[in-house]
Amino acid sequence: MAKLYFRFGTVGSAKTLNLLAVAHNYRQQGKHILLLKPGMDSRFGVENIRSRAGLEMAADILVTPETNLLDIDLVEIDCLLVDEVQFMSVRIIEQLREIAMKLDIPVICYGLRTDFRSHLFEGSRRLIEIADSIEEVKATCHFCNKKSIMNLKHVNGVATTEGPSVDLGAEEKYFPTCYGCYTRQLQAVTCLC
Repeated sequence: MAKLYFRFGTVGSAKTLNLLAVAHNYRQQGKHILLLKPGMDSRFGVENIRSRAGLEMAADILVTPETNLLDIDLVEIDCLLVDEVQFMSVRIIEQLREIAMKLDIPVICYGLRTDFRSHLFEGSRRLIEIADSIEEVKATCHFCNKKSIMNLKHVNGVATTEGPSVDLGAEEKYFPTCYGCYTRQLQAVTCLC
């Protein structure tokens, strides 16, 4: 039986690069895949799935609140690959679960586990609850050499927990950090006030 995979990591951990490599491997073998991403993620163009290393592919499906993945003809599909899955709703995550289970199609989801306040995203929470396989894509802290587990938001180089939970950005806005550096950066801001 096919599995539902959740591969999570901090910002800059090469999640999308991994997704694109998996997509390339499937296509090189003559297999059919569908690439999905949230329609609201327009950082690199609405339809582009792009890694910070510069590789990119066009998304086949832009998931919106109205999307019903169960209405899509998946007869010829060998795998679904989902980028930025943390932004997906519980309803979409449950549809991905059903596709893996009932249609026997592997579904591999990539995304952040938590936001910059250390709270689980809705899509990530549901995946942690129901995924068959949960794997961490590891990266190192921006400030030291420990493993990063946090996404530190910064504005003009100053750490912050202000703003909406969904606040699109890349290196210009987020650093991957270990928990110690995350708290030290936020405490340094508090001490300055």
